[in-house]
Amino acid sequence: MTEPTNQLLRFITAGSVDNGKSTLIGRLLYDSKSIFEDQWNAVKKTSQRKGREDVDLALFTDGLRDEREQGITIDVAYRYFSTPRRKFIIADTPGHIQYTRNMVTGASTADAAIILIDARKGVVEQTKRHSYLASLLQISHIIICINKMDLVEWSEQRFDEIVSEYTAIASKMDMKNVYYLPISALLGDNVVQASKNMPWYSGQSLLPHLETLHVADTINTSARFPVQTVIRPQSKAPHDFRGYAGQIASGFFQLGDAITVLPSGFQSKISRIDLGTEQLQKARAPQSVLISLEDDLDVGRGDMLVKTNSLPNRTRDFDAMLCWLNSEPAQPRTKFSILHTTNKQKAIIREVVSKVNIHTLEHDMENKDITMNDICRVTIRTAQALMIDPYKNNRTTGSFILIDDTTNETVAAGMIL
Repeated sequence: MTEPTNQLLRFITAGSVDNGKSTLIGRLLYDSKSIFEDQWNAVKKTSQRKGREDVDLALFTDGLRDEREQGITIDVAYRYFSTPRRKFIIADTPGHIQYTRNMVTGASTADAAIILIDARKGVVEQTKRHSYLASLLQISHIIICINKMDLVEWSEQRFDEIVSEYTAIASKMDMKNVYYLPISALLGDNVVQASKNMPWYSGQSLLPHLETLHVADTINTSARFPVQTVIRPQSKAPHDFRGYAGQIASGFFQLGDAITVLPSGFQSKISRIDLGTEQLQKARAPQSVLISLEDDLDVGRGDMLVKTNSLPNRTRDFDAMLCWLNSEPAQPRTKFSILHTTNKQKAIIREVVSKVNIHTLEHDMENKDITMNDICRVTIRTAQALMIDPYKNNRTTGSFILIDDTTNETVAAGMIL
């Protein structure tokens, strides 16, 4: 029997258009009894208005009116549900290529990615694109759901063909744990309950598999605390102190820890940790706390508190993989604002080193024209030094976004190499 766990699991669904992502989530919610009666009635009415005899399960995640009318997913739809063994947050991401950038948002905090493949069509361009993004974002668990098996007569041979095709692609990417699963989201086969139509498949159904996945622990990585703001209690407060507020990005901090403030390099020790009205001996990621130091130092937003025995890299120049999100093409040497943790400053793309050919998954050193949804390797230079870690070691201090100063739009998301 599966052991209960209180760990929250965040996962995304991705895949090409009409591969059944929203239907799969609707099925998960329905079969796990996570849908309220008023939700069911609302979706039932919408399904009838669209002329359907059955209930369109996809409507449980296509929450925007435009999405329901068009029958497509536009935005990232988040849904929460739980079972006796685990709590879940689902991000349903769009399949259309023009909304690929939305997947970066949904995947940035995900512990697992469910990538759907239509059993009739096999691996397509968006399958490769979403898989590459999932590997780039270092998502720990990749679940390949080969959907619509009912439309290929529950064929084991067809399932094996697609597994073989995808395995060849996965070998070109940095994927750690890949799990293959034949399903019918519409009929519910292998979603919550085992399928009677595919006795040849002996693995877990989707929900039991999700309930047992191991979630990576940010507590075991180096301690990082980006400062959001400085707090000074009013004079009537019983204890006068200067506290630094923020969310612990990774690792843990405890009273007496030797601390280095970056970028200044000043050193001190932790004298106090507050969480609301409670004083803590120890705090860990992802808690939002107030940390006070023994010495009165000049610390502000954008600075970072780290343990003295585990410092990040401090640099103005670094290599990164960039997902270009803007409709306007990237122009090297253009000035942007870079937002890294709580630190915002000026930056430029010094050079586009290569662009990923999504068909071959190889780096093209010649074609460096970067347009929307392209993935490329670049070098970045910032006005002042950033405190960074490689993305593979720390998702928070290893990631950043670029912002167009004239429009204030987010134009790119980056992972530091």
